Amino acid sequence: MSYGLGILKGMSVTLKQFVESYTKKGSIVTVQYPEERREDVERFRNFPILVYDEKPEAPRCVACDICAKECPPKCITIVRDRDEQGRGLQKPKVFDIDLSVCMSCGICEEVCPFDAIFMDHQFELSAYDRMESLNYHQEKLLKPNSYLHQIRPTDATQIDAKLKAKEEAKKKTQPGTTA
Repeated sequence: MSYGLGILKGMSVTLKQFVESYTKKGSIVTVQYPEERREDVERFRNFPILVYDEKPEAPRCVACDICAKECPPKCITIVRDRDEQGRGLQKPKVFDIDLSVCMSCGICEEVCPFDAIFMDHQFELSAYDRMESLNYHQEKLLKPNSYLHQIRPTDATQIDAKLKAKEEAKKKTQPGTTA
């Protein structure tokens, strides 16, 4: 009799879930997808985007390469921009993410010390070819700070306050300026 005990317990759990799905409100979890959509939570995690404040030519990213080094599948490619003398500038010349390899783990967002990379809410990225259309270049990854405020208002407000405080502290430490 002890051999069938596990099967009976499993079947009782299944029967309980079946009955509760019709008696409890909100227990049915199936969503008729194209017509109905669930509301995204603020920290929804899908694919990365790059944020810029004022101009797309000057993203928050300083090409420090930390996100590319920490990325488990190594899907991020960063090349630092250079001036006429060959010195490195603090902005990326190339910032590519291969979304066919990206596993949406969010580590790149966590390790970014400049609050430049965030996980987007957009998930309908299907394509016919796997190689070129899922390789996102910097132009396609760049989103304004206002977009970040739309998808993650709490985080964006905190980050803006932190950046403003840093800017004010920088102004106070510079000689010859009055606050």
